[in-house]
Amino acid sequence: MYTVLSLSFIFFMGSVAGWVLELFFRRFFSSANPERKWINPGFCTGPYVPLYGLGLCAVYLIVSLEQYSTLESVALTRALLFLGGAAAMTVIEYLAGLLSLKVLKVRLWDYSNQWGNIQGLICPKFSLAWAVLVAVYYFAVHPYILGAVDWLARNLAFSFVIGFFYGVFVIDMAHSVQLVYRLKRFAEENGVIVRYERLKAHIRAERERAKERYRFFQPFKSAGDITEHLREMRGELEERINARKRRK
Repeated sequence: MYTVLSLSFIFFMGSVAGWVLELFFRRFFSSANPERKWINPGFCTGPYVPLYGLGLCAVYLIVSLEQYSTLESVALTRALLFLGGAAAMTVIEYLAGLLSLKVLKVRLWDYSNQWGNIQGLICPKFSLAWAVLVAVYYFAVHPYILGAVDWLARNLAFSFVIGFFYGVFVIDMAHSVQLVYRLKRFAEENGVIVRYERLKAHIRAERERAKERYRFFQPFKSAGDITEHLREMRGELEERINARKRRK
C-alpha cells in the first residue's frame, strides 16, 4: 500500500515538474513557437502533464535497480540506467502519442521534421534528450526524490494533498476527454487528424485579432464553437496547398 502511495506522490511531482519544464521549453526553445509566447502545454487544462508523471515513476523504478547491479564498473552501470530510462521514456511517449493519434484522431505533438522520426511521435534527437534528462535526474534529483518519499512516510497527513490533486486531476481529465471527443468526431467526419497545439495557437490568434482576453488556463475558450475554428484551419490549409500547386 505504501508503494502505491509513494508512486502516486512521484506521479504528482513528475506531472507538475514536467508541466514547468514544457512551459519554459515552449517559451524559449521550441521552433513551433516563433512568437515566443507563453503556452499552456499538454493535454489537460491544469498545471500538470501526465506523461511526465508516468515517466518519472518509470525512471525512479529503473534508477532504484542500481542497488541490485552486479557489474563492477560504476560507469557502465550508470550508462545502462540512463539508456534504460531513455528507452522507457521513449516507449511511454510513443504509446501515448499513438493512442491519441489512432484512437482519438488528435496529434498532441509532431516530430515529422526531425531526422529518423517514427510517425512523427518519437525521434533520436528527443530520445537523446531523454537520456540527458535521466542523467540529470540521477545526479541532481533522485536523492531529493528519495528524501521526499522518506518525508512522506513520516508525514502521511500529506496524503490528503495528494488526494486533492487526484480529485482535481480526474475532473480535469473528464473535461479534456469531452473536448477531445468533439475533436475526434470532427476528424472522423472530415477524414483529418486534428493538431492539438496548432488548434490552441489558432484560437489564441483569433482572440488576439478580435482584441479579446486570452485565458492561459482555458486555451480552447472562444466566443464561437470550436468546430468553427477547425473548419477555418482546414480552409487555411487547403488554401496553402492550392497556392503551392499553383506556384509549381
